[in-house]
Amino acid sequence: MRTLIVIAITLLMLGCSYKETQQNSYEKKPIASNEHNKIPVLNVGTFHFGYTPDAHSTEFDEESETSKKQAREVAKLLAQFKPTIIVVEKLPKYDDELNQAYQEYLKNPAELITKDGEISMIAFEVGRLSNVEKLYGIDNHMGYNYSVGDYIERTPELTNSIDPHTYLQITNDPYRDHPEIAEREKQFNQMSLLEKLKLFNEPAQMDYSINTNADKLLYVGIDDGFEGADNAAIFYQRNMRIYSNLNRIPMTKDDRVFILMGRAHTAFLREFIKRSPKFEMVDTLKYLEEY
Repeated sequence: MRTLIVIAITLLMLGCSYKETQQNSYEKKPIASNEHNKIPVLNVGTFHFGYTPDAHSTEFDEESETSKKQAREVAKLLAQFKPTIIVVEKLPKYDDELNQAYQEYLKNPAELITKDGEISMIAFEVGRLSNVEKLYGIDNHMGYNYSVGDYIERTPELTNSIDPHTYLQITNDPYRDHPEIAEREKQFNQMSLLEKLKLFNEPAQMDYSINTNADKLLYVGIDDGFEGADNAAIFYQRNMRIYSNLNRIPMTKDDRVFILMGRAHTAFLREFIKRSPKFEMVDTLKYLEEY
């Protein structure tokens, strides 16, 4: 019976994989200083504007004029960081394709390109406003089963032998310790794009994103197995590879790095950058303040 269960979970793992300017003269916010001789990083988490096979998706009509207008407004705020390097959630092997699209946009910036969602609607515009010549993809794809805990809980003949109470609490009441975040979440669909991104980049939301994508699986297992932990480890590994790709990009102390990725990756990068002798994060929420 145990062998059959392991086979079933393995098949689920295989089936669940992650997918893959002219300069404006506004200076309302001071550029973050490099006082510690580290490279400043503006690390912004977002939802994916178009279709995504990710575990969590957000409805967003990227073709509407309202969405395009709001995307430009967000890009204008983020461009105040004055990045010299922009990285996005694309595989590095597609950098040529990515930058071909970016160069096409620079020729005709009056119309936002929506094909690549938040990448072409926000990162391209931030790049244009900041006179950045090219963008870099740092993503890495690995298949993992983020639903293994739900599968065990829904299957009558299976028992989570580790800690079903904590697993279900994180699943069903993830903002128990942050009721103010829970209240804002209820209004999410009525929020503007800027308001959504402000919520997404709250520290409590970063913690939630790591919990719901990986850490809650540490409370899941059958008998003496590690079905949850093993899947969480794959997602950790994917994000460590993403961080390694970031470090492949040649840069100097004079550079300023803008990262735009899905919130879970942003959350992991936050943890790596916190301890980095190379990078120093700026406060993302300050760059999402209207002026």
